[in-house]
This record gives sequence, C-alpha cells and structure tokens, in this order.
Amino acid sequence: MKLIVGLGNPGLKYKNTWHNLGWLALDAFFDSVEENFSKPKINKKFQAEITEGQINEEKIILVKPQTFMNNSGLAVQELVNFYKIEPADLWIIHDDIDLPLGKIRISVDASSGGHNGIKSIIQHLGRQDFVRFRIGIMQTENKLPTEKYVLEKINRVKEAQIAIEQTAQAIQTALDNNDIKKTMNQFN
Repeated sequence: MKLIVGLGNPGLKYKNTWHNLGWLALDAFFDSVEENFSKPKINKKFQAEITEGQINEEKIILVKPQTFMNNSGLAVQELVNFYKIEPADLWIIHDDIDLPLGKIRISVDASSGGHNGIKSIIQHLGRQDFVRFRIGIMQTENKLPTEKYVLEKINRVKEAQIAIEQTAQAIQTALDNNDIKKTMNQFN
C-alpha cells in the first residue's frame, strides 16, 4: 500500500500558486489513472481530501491535506497511523524553492530544507525517511521573500506544467518499477 500526499493550501486564494504544485501534480497523476480510483472526498476525521484505488494490484491512497501547508503533518500523521504506512510507502509531493524552476528531484530521508509543510510532517512523524517528489520553483527575477513568493500565482505556466506532468509520470514510473532508486536514476 502506498500513501501519496500532495502538499498545498485549501481555498480559492491559493489556487494555482507555487506552494500548491504538490496538489497540481497529484491532480495530474489522478487524471491519468482516474478509472482506477474512487471519487475524491473530503474526510473530516483525517482533515484531507482522499481517494483510494489500485494500480498494479497495489492499494494506493491519494491525499490532499486540508490543514494548510504549515500543518500538513497533522493529516499525514493520522493517515500514516490509521493505515500503518511504512516510511518507504509514504510519498510526499511538494514545491522546492532551492531547485531550478521546472526541475524535479526524488529523494529519500532528506531534511526539510526549510519547507514548512515538510517540517510539520517530520515533526509529527518523528522521522524523515519517507520519499519526496520535489518540484523546483526557484525564483529567476524579482527575488521576493520566500514566504511571499510561494503564495504568488504561477506566472511561468509552461515550465510549471511541464514539471507537473513530469512529476505525474515519475509517480507512475515508480509504481510500475516498484523501485524508487531506479526511478530516481531516471528522473533526477
């Protein structure tokens, strides 16, 4: 069983912002496998939008926490405990301001790198040895403060869309390979 979590913020105010790339990539992946999944629903107990399905005979749970980015760990911890998810089976998709725009990087057992959503997950789980699909959003002009930039609307749509599609493909490849290291070698 895999728990695949896209990080983002709920509400129209945050729709199509850099910080919601995790949600957008999860949506792109879901769109490609929708026939294998239930309709996404908000689960108040887990404070998340959840859909369940199956790929390659493995149960897959797709999650978009509704706790806001800085409290992502609340929802993730509840789900990890409920489904008894091992670290290697917890995959988090999120933006990364330290990676060039549009670049994706898959990592395992990495620090938060200053990302508040990841900090929250590490704090709540008491560990960092889960899988991360990081999507680069590095600023190329204007150099706004990070906390302001990540909440800006995506203005480089083409690059963002390519990264979203590559991330969805990397998730599918990782599921097909059942080997995260092989997928890392292919996409990093």
